[in-house]
Amino acid sequence: MASEYPPPGDGSPPLSEHAVKTQAMWNEDAPNWVEGGRRKWASPAPLWGAWNIPEQELGILPDVRGLDVVDLGCGTGYWSAWFARLGARPVGLDLSEEQLETARAFQREHGIEFPLVHGSAEGTGLDAESFDLAFSEYGAATWCDPSLWIPEAHRLLRPGGRLIFLRDSALASLCYPPGEEPVGETLMRPQLGLNRIDWAEGESDFHLPHGPMVALLRETGFEVEALHELYAPEGPDDEVRFYMRRGWARRWPAEDLWIARRPPA
Repeated sequence: MASEYPPPGDGSPPLSEHAVKTQAMWNEDAPNWVEGGRRKWASPAPLWGAWNIPEQELGILPDVRGLDVVDLGCGTGYWSAWFARLGARPVGLDLSEEQLETARAFQREHGIEFPLVHGSAEGTGLDAESFDLAFSEYGAATWCDPSLWIPEAHRLLRPGGRLIFLRDSALASLCYPPGEEPVGETLMRPQLGLNRIDWAEGESDFHLPHGPMVALLRETGFEVEALHELYAPEGPDDEVRFYMRRGWARRWPAEDLWIARRPPA
């Protein structure tokens, strides 16, 4: 049976101000992600990002058989399910109780069980050096403060372990309009000092540019192995996914996919 961990506050650090808002946002919005989660749980192989790029095309993942994996901001749990199918021992962590309820329902539907943790990636309360791979597709990589969650990922990893995370591209974060219209071709904010963006709806997310991200990873103790800039595959240019038109994402990178490693002891 998938085990449960204590909720935030029981051995974990207090939630940050933005984490409280993020938790409320995702609890409210969780029903809108059920069908997308159902489709990805049904996929026999991993698909990356908003544009569902097959892992077999990118070749990002190492051999995860027998590895302990922590999915930081697991949402509906589809990446954790894929890791389980690939022979890993995943643990899914998320701050949203409603998202975790969706993950539990899909576990029952598919007969795939793995632990689900209710907590924040900024301070998980999990044991140090207990994982071989720390992973985030959006999740922690977007809605957690990188100065908090990246050191926490480093703490969770065993020597030699890897961190893999995907988020909106640095360029997209500079071009998102302040409202809900799709990303455009005009710079909307300066890159100097860019990190946290506070939106009019009240939520916040994080978009550290490439240079500061490399510096943070290195200062934390990671070795940066790769940065992949992902583009949308062919399709209708006017199709919009998550505030991004396919035509835009075919000309400019839609997502940044980072790989870093905690050096061996």
